[in-house]
Amino acid sequence: MPTAFVGIGSNLGQPERQIEAALEELAAEEGVELVAVSSLRETEPVGYLDQPNFLNGAAQVETELGPRTLLERLLAIEARLGRDRGEGPRFGPRTIDLDLLVYGDETVEEPGLTVPHPRLAERRFALEPLAELDPGLEIPGLGPVQALLSELV
Repeated sequence: MPTAFVGIGSNLGQPERQIEAALEELAAEEGVELVAVSSLRETEPVGYLDQPNFLNGAAQVETELGPRTLLERLLAIEARLGRDRGEGPRFGPRTIDLDLLVYGDETVEEPGLTVPHPRLAERRFALEPLAELDPGLEIPGLGPVQALLSELV
């Protein structure tokens, strides 16, 4: 089964509890096995700055699902936990955020789905949890996670 990495974050309500609920839902998904979860870290917002700090981390899963189906399941979990992706500013505050960061050694470019995540190499808050979960991780098309981290100022 392919290994995938999912970015997790929240900055509204009770972020730690919302992340726990999202991980419980993810673990309960048929065709998904939750393997490991990184530590959570408080991070400053990126893009839209007038909002509370985030709590961010990542989950490592093994899955029978293809990348599109896994993304659809992540979006469904977000919706069940009260996130409306059409509401508020882009990169704005959110109750829960689940991003498909890496899916095995695949690269995918489809409408509504880019893997690895298109801004992954720019985001320390996403790379650090990946490096914690798999220090030797090679991100398809981008290189070793440790090298990407070292390039960020």
